[in-house]
Amino acid sequence: MNSDRILQGLESLTVIAGRDKAGREEAENIDFRAGEISALLGPTGSGKSRFLSDIESLANGDTPTRRRLLLNGVPPDPDARFALQGRLVAQLTQNMNFVLDMKVGEFIRAHAESREAPDPEAVALRVIEAANRLAGEPLSACSQLTELSGGQSRALMIADTALLSWSPVILIDEIENAGVDKRNALDLLIRSDKIIVIATHDPVLALSADRRLVFRNGAVKRVGQRTDEEKKLLEGLMEMEQHISCIRDMLRRGSPLPTGKTNIV
Repeated sequence: MNSDRILQGLESLTVIAGRDKAGREEAENIDFRAGEISALLGPTGSGKSRFLSDIESLANGDTPTRRRLLLNGVPPDPDARFALQGRLVAQLTQNMNFVLDMKVGEFIRAHAESREAPDPEAVALRVIEAANRLAGEPLSACSQLTELSGGQSRALMIADTALLSWSPVILIDEIENAGVDKRNALDLLIRSDKIIVIATHDPVLALSADRRLVFRNGAVKRVGQRTDEEKKLLEGLMEMEQHISCIRDMLRRGSPLPTGKTNIV
């Protein structure tokens, strides 16, 4: 199986059921398709990060869960498997900071050039503009990478991954803790038409996903699709979040807060 052909035409990724921490088999295989967002839910230690790790490593029965992966319905041969590791999947972790002493614009331009973008300068500006729609504090092409906050670094990498990365699979671990505008981040990722898998504890992100995988004791215990009733619930939660976000911004600016009864509940 040619690795470059997989990168260019990955339509589905299948995780073949493995075992939980007690050795019991998972209930079903999980299919992921381009353009879909799947949320992984469950308490800390329930197996969400292990599931992401199995996808990232293209597990072939050689991890503690014994899961195996299929790409477009076919297991990758060993050569393709190791050629694809680090290229098939882009993973955004909870903590992200740069150690490279470069300016933001130089860094993104270099990445665009490595991807043979026709106009690296224009691509870099587009990535930085997108990052600024996600970050609480704006950054510029002249900002030093090492001076970026954790939230700015995460916003820059989300924008870079959505707009510039070749990887057809994006794994995200708790985007709500990143200090970024999570709804705008999700919208940007959706438009990238990639397979997106998010581990989250956030109800808005969970309900924004096309489906939810619920974990317990290291395994997938339930798979649920979003219902019409849940879409209505999501609208109410988003209104509440918008209200809270306004109060947060006013507090940060030192502005007077509204008095009287609020509409949060």
